[in-house]
Amino acid sequence: MVSGRRKQTRAKKEETTWQERVIQIRRVSKVVKGGKKLSFRAIVVVGNERGQVGVGVGKASDVIGAVKKGVADGKKHLIDIPITKANSIPHPINGIGGGAKVIMRPAAPGTGVIAGGAVRTVLELAGVKNILAKQLGSNNPLNNARAAVNALSTLRTLTEVAEDRGVSIEKLYI
Repeated sequence: MVSGRRKQTRAKKEETTWQERVIQIRRVSKVVKGGKKLSFRAIVVVGNERGQVGVGVGKASDVIGAVKKGVADGKKHLIDIPITKANSIPHPINGIGGGAKVIMRPAAPGTGVIAGGAVRTVLELAGVKNILAKQLGSNNPLNNARAAVNALSTLRTLTEVAEDRGVSIEKLYI
């Protein structure tokens, strides 16, 4: 009996650290021999608000199953993001996902998340509090979410840049 309780508390802890938000649920149909087969596609963003975020897609014959699959897919595709002391990103960045382009710029403390649609959800669940972002090209939520994740995955800190160039951090400022 004790081991069963431990498993339950561990599962609850895991649920509290990860937040999930459904961006879109769409009913899709496939034409088969007997007619049309209906299923649901869910786009889900998973994040811990401490620099980890992922976008997942799930398809199932019911909405709940599609969301569960989307959460599992999102956890498989997690990325780590460097966040500054001002709860922003280290430098301006662009991202591309399909036909969607996303531009992100760091912002001063107190600015908030100025972004729209799927990009806003991705940034909030990543733990970024002060940022300016703009979607260009496409309005598709999946492509915009993937463009945001693409942009965030290419972020680099000053220490990483200094290491790559083989110089000290002080010399980067000069």
